[in-house]
Amino acid sequence: MKKPALVPLLILLAISVWAVLSPSVPTQIVTEGINTGDTAWMLMATALVLLMTPGLAYFYGGMVNNKNVISTMLQSFIAMGVISILWVVCGFSLAFGDSIGGFIGDPRTFLMFKGVLDGKPWSLAATIPLAVFAFFQLKFAVITPALITGSMAERINFRSYVLFMILFSLFVYAPLAHWTWHPNGFLFKRGVLDFAGGTVVHMSAGWAALAGALYLKRRQSHVEAAILPPANIPYVLLGTGLLWFGWFGFNAGSAVGASPLAATAFATTNTAAAAAGLGWVLFDAARGKKVSALGFCIGAVVGLVAITPAAGFVTIPTAIFIGTVASMVSNYVAHLRSKSTLDDTLDVFPCHGVGGMVGMLMTGIFASKGVNSAVTVEGLAFGETGLFFEHLLALVVVSAFAFGMSFLLLKVTDMILPLRVTEADEKEGLDVSQHDEFLIDA
Repeated sequence: MKKPALVPLLILLAISVWAVLSPSVPTQIVTEGINTGDTAWMLMATALVLLMTPGLAYFYGGMVNNKNVISTMLQSFIAMGVISILWVVCGFSLAFGDSIGGFIGDPRTFLMFKGVLDGKPWSLAATIPLAVFAFFQLKFAVITPALITGSMAERINFRSYVLFMILFSLFVYAPLAHWTWHPNGFLFKRGVLDFAGGTVVHMSAGWAALAGALYLKRRQSHVEAAILPPANIPYVLLGTGLLWFGWFGFNAGSAVGASPLAATAFATTNTAAAAAGLGWVLFDAARGKKVSALGFCIGAVVGLVAITPAAGFVTIPTAIFIGTVASMVSNYVAHLRSKSTLDDTLDVFPCHGVGGMVGMLMTGIFASKGVNSAVTVEGLAFGETGLFFEHLLALVVVSAFAFGMSFLLLKVTDMILPLRVTEADEKEGLDVSQHDEFLIDA
């Protein structure tokens, strides 16, 4: 029997008491300039983005073996609890608080959501209440650490994962969000474009996933070449449907209003996903493989990843090219990974990391002022080089930071709580060894 874990409960109780002592009661709620139509759409978009995390749980849960379905799905669901509390306490402040040198927000700005209910709207989302913007951004912060779990599935200690998720959110996600989306963030000021999180969400998760796969090393089943088949392909199909549906909030919601720009992002999102799903299975077929449900699902998600940074900056036909190219590149990288000793369980780096990087470069090539007036320097396809080279620089900086910091945080976590389960627990399966739960048909 494992030892009781009192410290996490005591921390939650301490935060609860602090919340009562710092209730952040509004003094005067700002209504001037608030547009009810924009607010209604952004409330819906926020809910759509949250739905993506359960969608991810089904997507990942269906791909692992049947001894690890529940544990893998729970790793996504627990993020909705942990990150939601962390965001209210200090996460929103670190990402969007008063800038400290363009690198991080002042944690005191919105500490315990101080001033969020009565504060002025966010400068780049002036027609919706600040609270709506804050919770819309929360959903991005929730899904990012959940994405990482696919690379470490079937061998990570649950308690250690929760600790790593907290550290990653504070020291990797929040700084990247500040660099990229805060008006005073250093990447934002250099003109780097990331419409909905290709850099902040997918590249950061992809590089952290690579760090995790390297740090945790290979599963025993991977070493012995005795990997079990996916537990439930229909789960993967369901998860893909939920992700695709929720991604309309992810990308179209990033227009922060019910506007023609939101319609553009909506359309490019669907188009890229469709092209990428087809691109993945057709690339497989060209290499002599059968068209598979799993392949189409993975391809569609890669297309959604790749269009994310570009969704509000490129035209609809361009989204076909982005989706097709991203799916083929990610497919090939996943193939190379399968021939190596790297044990990225669910190919998070080839799909999210590489997909995010392809999307970032494509934004630097195809971003157009005609689509979005926020584009001050057009992409390489329009004869200008400045944006493309800024994106190349940002790609290198973000990759080095996300990978290096994540590896360091994995090491710190491992020093506090062992990251990897024992060989016996791994063999038994994490559903039972970590949670005392199991599938009825397992």
